[in-house]
Amino acid sequence: MRDRLAVDDLVTAYAVAVDDGDWTAYRGLFTADGRADYRSAGGVGGDAGRVAAWLAGNLARFAVRQHLIVNRQVRFGVLDQDTGDTARVRADYVSPMGVTDPGGLAAPDLVCGGRYDFGLLRTAEGWRLSQVVVHEKWRRGPGAP
Repeated sequence: MRDRLAVDDLVTAYAVAVDDGDWTAYRGLFTADGRADYRSAGGVGGDAGRVAAWLAGNLARFAVRQHLIVNRQVRFGVLDQDTGDTARVRADYVSPMGVTDPGGLAAPDLVCGGRYDFGLLRTAEGWRLSQVVVHEKWRRGPGAP
């Protein structure tokens, strides 16, 4: 149960780091060789530092971000002969983003949704992300198909 809660906390920390634009925290959630892949959402794939830099530039225009990650399916020890030190999380997301106007908050300018595949590894520092793959399924707003 502790591992399940720790894994859930890590996925939540991921969403909070992206929403808050805390790219130092974002990079700290990954293993040293951790990778992320945002190509299905028009982004980049690569090590956590490269992806954090892309996210920082791409999301800077949105002052308001609220990343909702739901329907989390957690599986431990999914690798052959694993001792329980890995986990996979498959979860859906909805991400409304908007700019603020001088009069206050505006309605979201962009909303997208899809599914995440997270790969996690237990380390001496606790659970960390070894892989994040975004599977964007839909988008509404500027740039939507």
